[in-house]
Amino acid sequence: MSKVLVVQHTAPETLGTIVDALEPKGVSVEYIHAFQDEPVPKMMDDAAGLIVMGGPMGVRDQGKFPYLRDEMRLIEQALKENKPVLGVCLGSQLLASILGSRVTAAKKEIGWQTVRLSPHAQQDPLWAGTPASFMAFHWHGDIFDLPAGAISLASSDATQHQAFRHGTKAYGMLFHLEMTENMIREMIRTFSEELLEQNLDSGWMIQKGLEYLPVLEKIGGTVFGRWADLL
Repeated sequence: MSKVLVVQHTAPETLGTIVDALEPKGVSVEYIHAFQDEPVPKMMDDAAGLIVMGGPMGVRDQGKFPYLRDEMRLIEQALKENKPVLGVCLGSQLLASILGSRVTAAKKEIGWQTVRLSPHAQQDPLWAGTPASFMAFHWHGDIFDLPAGAISLASSDATQHQAFRHGTKAYGMLFHLEMTENMIREMIRTFSEELLEQNLDSGWMIQKGLEYLPVLEKIGGTVFGRWADLL
């Protein structure tokens, strides 16, 4: 049985539906709860891959959250060892930064927004055959430039690069493909001040989730299952 390391930055942002794709492939999960001061390992050791989840902090917050530096070193180590990496939201920003890209603040993108796949995505090992556009869940305020040598896989109206692949085993996704209804509810409770600042309706986000989540889960099952095959 192979094992993946999963770095978690906040209680609501778990693996979500990613775990549903890993378990049938015989992949076990070792969580590193960075927000609970669990140490980030220096090496990948026997782990076959690395997943870095989202969180409210950003790449520029390394002084306030020193564990971000440790995570970036671990991402770099996984890349050197050619082990599969999956960065979600903050994780995608950290991956992009390690690959030399600029990560900057932008207008916050929160809630349900359309994601459109690029032509490259239709040939991508993970994304081939999935819908060309779909409603995805977003909760981010930072964006990244496309890393040198990377392939842009998706965009939204507000964000040019919503997903990318670097090499054959490193993927970043700024949007949340892994969401469940419970995760959305927990994020709304945890980050309610952001919704008030942006004048966003939490009830609408939950209601629309009932409509959009089944499609998102189906797409995620394909994409995450194929990522698990890379391990």
